[in-house]
Formats: sequence, C-alpha cells, structure tokens
Amino acid sequence: MELLEGTHLLETPLVLRPLPREFFSRDSVSVARDLLGHFLVHETPEGRCVGRIVETEAYGGEDDPASHARVRTPRSEVMWGAPGTAYVYFIYGNHHCLNVVTEPEGIPGAVLIRALEPLEGITGMQRRRGVGKLTLLTSGPGRLTQAMGITLAHNGWDLTRPPLYIADGSPGALEVLAAPRVGVIAARDRLWRFYIRGNPFVSRR
Repeated sequence: MELLEGTHLLETPLVLRPLPREFFSRDSVSVARDLLGHFLVHETPEGRCVGRIVETEAYGGEDDPASHARVRTPRSEVMWGAPGTAYVYFIYGNHHCLNVVTEPEGIPGAVLIRALEPLEGITGMQRRRGVGKLTLLTSGPGRLTQAMGITLAHNGWDLTRPPLYIADGSPGALEVLAAPRVGVIAARDRLWRFYIRGNPFVSRR
C-alpha cells in the first residue's frame, strides 16, 4: 500500500463508545476472539489515533505455561486486577506490548493486542514509527504500541474510559481464524491466536 498523505482513512471521524468492563470480565479466549473488529483508541495531545483490532492472543492463569501469570510477580500482578485494565510490558529490550486484563477480578488472564488496521491519526503514527507504508505501522504488537504512543507509563490504565480505551466497533459477523500463539513453544496445541481472515494488517498469516 502507498504512503497515506491524509490524517486518517475515514471520510468522517468515528463516534466511539468505550466497551464496558463486563465485556472483559470473561474467559480470556472468548474475549480474545470477540475483540476482533473493535477499536483501540488513544487520545493523545497530538490528536486521536484509532485502529481496528485485527489480531489477538489469549493468555490464561497459572495453568498456562506461556502466560506471565504462571508465576505471580510484581510485573504480572496487574493480571489479577480489574478486567479492562492495561497490562503493558517491555520485551526484547526494544518494544512494548499492550494487553488487556480479562477474567473476573482475582482470576489472572489477559489478551495481547497483536495487530491493528490504522484508521485515524495516520500522520502521527507514521511520525512515531518513522515509516510511511501503512502495513508496517501497526502489524505487530511492538509496532502498534509505538505507532499509538503507548509505553510503560500506560501500565495499569483503565481501558474502559478515555484517553486510552477500547471502543465498540459493532463488528458483526467476521471470518475468524485460530492458530498457535506466535513465539510460544509451550502449549502449542492451544489455538489461542485469533485473526481476521484476509486482513492485510495481520502480523502473520
């Protein structure tokens, strides 16, 4: 795809409503699948950034060997907190990952946001990423946090209200595929990665 010269891909800005906390207070696998088609929104001082969620991964509790919740540490403590809370961590020494806490409070779980389809605030995303090609902006967990201006400072934020939140996208029926989680050796039989079939912004197809 070519460099986008405007500020967003939509003719008119979206009217957005945050998803309620109850949406996230369910099992991680259901939330991961159901998040597809909804919007991640960050209202920054430079303007609003919006991306449609097109790829996710579910992570469980102590019984999931691939989850940070397999051991309760100061870093993973947020996974036991209120559903709809942001869990942001730094990985490989070079990028951040954004998760949303799931399950009822006291039961650990989270969903990793793996890829977005950029819709609004494209110019700002391009500036933060230092690239112009649309498919390189938000197709991967590290790319999307950089593009959306999300850092460790957002760990623990409430994703059910502005300025950083997940909004109702009214996605309707989607063709969703399930696959093993990326980079995970343990529990490869759990097909807990979900993505929208044919979407060009999915990180790996």
